[in-house]
Amino acid sequence: MADQLLIVNPVAGRGAGERVIPRIVRLLREYGLSFDLARTERPWHAAELARQAVVSGYRTVVAVGGDGTSNEVLNGLMAAREAGEGEATMGVLCVGTGNDFAYGMGIPLDLEEGCATLARGRTRRVDVGHARGFRYLGNGIGIGFDAAVNVVASRLRRLRGFLVYLIAVLRTLLFYYRAPLTRIELDDQTLEQPALMISVMNGRRMGGGFLMTPFSRPDDGLFDLCIGKKMSQLEMLSFVPRFMKGTQVGDPRVIMTRSRRVRVKVLDGTQVVHADGETLALDVRELDLEVIPQALSVVV
Repeated sequence: MADQLLIVNPVAGRGAGERVIPRIVRLLREYGLSFDLARTERPWHAAELARQAVVSGYRTVVAVGGDGTSNEVLNGLMAAREAGEGEATMGVLCVGTGNDFAYGMGIPLDLEEGCATLARGRTRRVDVGHARGFRYLGNGIGIGFDAAVNVVASRLRRLRGFLVYLIAVLRTLLFYYRAPLTRIELDDQTLEQPALMISVMNGRRMGGGFLMTPFSRPDDGLFDLCIGKKMSQLEMLSFVPRFMKGTQVGDPRVIMTRSRRVRVKVLDGTQVVHADGETLALDVRELDLEVIPQALSVVV
């Protein structure tokens, strides 16, 4: 039996997932790795394949795709762990649009470097977030503006990479302005204020280049939060280059804090929410999040 199972999303990266398979197979064979390969056929199929891979005895399960594929594989591995079916190490070969999970974990974004990383087999333990009633997450949850950006980005079919999210931000700025009164309960404090956006991060960036929490560490047992207060659309536009550099830290209009548990309750309306770049819901009123410290082994 092979040591590794590669779970390939053939439509990741606007179809790049299918196109890179021969290159991946060649590189991994040159490194002498023992692996099998499975293609996903529908939403959440990667999670099913990952969980079954643990049961079947694979030692490493590799997500070949973008953040959505990585999130599904992570959820399959965590489901197996929770059910007592065993554990496997997670690898990632980046083929997607954002690749923010890999960036936050310290996994190479270049495909050839990623294959070399799998061959070396060095691992680290990282935290996993859990949105109760929804799913596990590796990189982060976005509530409000950044989640609305994600919805717009999913409709931009002809573009790839960071440009997708940059254009989505600018388009969202034209029509989206909601900062409902929100209660945010943390380990040692409660905040109640209008909130334009709330990013609850295990990684460092979203959207392929926006450093929401530039000093976040995925193995410290804590979420890093970036909370945008109510501001004008012109102010929001001025923050775009700052989030690209991570220099929003210290601005009084942005709250940066840490907590192991986070409960968000929208007091006068609902908000759109995404997890690891995948839209969870368009009308969430309450969200309960918790860090599971060093719950996952990843190849870095």
